[in-house]
Amino acid sequence: MTIHNIDIAPGQKEVVKISVGRLPSGNVIKIQAHVFRSHLEGPVVLILAGVHGDEVNGVEIVRRAISQDYFANLRRGTVIAIPILNIYGFINFSREVPDGKDINRSFPGNLNGSLASRVARTLTKKILPLADVVVDFHTGGQSHYNYPQIRYTKGDQRSEQLARAFAPPYLVVKPTIPKSLRKVALDQGKPTLVFEGGESLRYDGFAIEKGLMGIRRLLHAQEMTEEPPPVSGQTLLFRKTTWVRAPRAGMFLWSKCSGHKTCKGEVIGAINNPYGEGSVKVIAPRDGYLIGHNNAPVVSQGDALFHLGYEWE
Repeated sequence: MTIHNIDIAPGQKEVVKISVGRLPSGNVIKIQAHVFRSHLEGPVVLILAGVHGDEVNGVEIVRRAISQDYFANLRRGTVIAIPILNIYGFINFSREVPDGKDINRSFPGNLNGSLASRVARTLTKKILPLADVVVDFHTGGQSHYNYPQIRYTKGDQRSEQLARAFAPPYLVVKPTIPKSLRKVALDQGKPTLVFEGGESLRYDGFAIEKGLMGIRRLLHAQEMTEEPPPVSGQTLLFRKTTWVRAPRAGMFLWSKCSGHKTCKGEVIGAINNPYGEGSVKVIAPRDGYLIGHNNAPVVSQGDALFHLGYEWE
């Protein structure tokens, strides 16, 4: 296997650093890929995080997996682990890169484009072709908390099999988003799982644990590790989701949060007038489970408050 002119032989591990750009200060931005190869051929699993630089739970999941030797003694196959894809966003507590562009809306990218486009193109050209499976770790953004879940593409049977092997609390069927990593990988025939857990700029031990346990189960399901993975709890699969939005502006308090079941007509939150002049109830529009919620204390009319999953099995 060769990445960026560096050869990694069977049984070796290597850290490959790929330059993708330079900041006005002169600092070089590099993608750092940790490569772990078994002596035996097998699947190549790309595990990455930090596509959005402020989503620290994903970075912590991949960091811990590396530091705790999840990939050190693979029975077969290869793992390519990238803890941080968006270096600029990570050091600046930002989802985007300097020009405000989102890397996950910039694929397959262009080496002559913006920093987001160059990062996307480097991953697409130098690393993605080597992978058989992709696992992309994310969190909720802008005060949104996501209950630990795997999102996969509708109709992609291989992705569904891998998602079930990962066995998080929730599985969510989602269409692909144009110019996203999942869309580009799917176009290349590579099943891609997107893990969502916790919220940006805030550690969440529960989400981190579920992400780490999922990695172990996924690798074991592909016969890449010998140690039996931890037994998973109940996993619910949601075929459809909807957003419950703020009926008015004000100060928001949820009374039910992610992970809870709701019934149609149930009060799940309230929006209060900041001057003490009344409040409005937030009502569940249907039976389902809350797969995400908004932790922002102040909201505007139309803001997304709850992500509700339904038609489950």
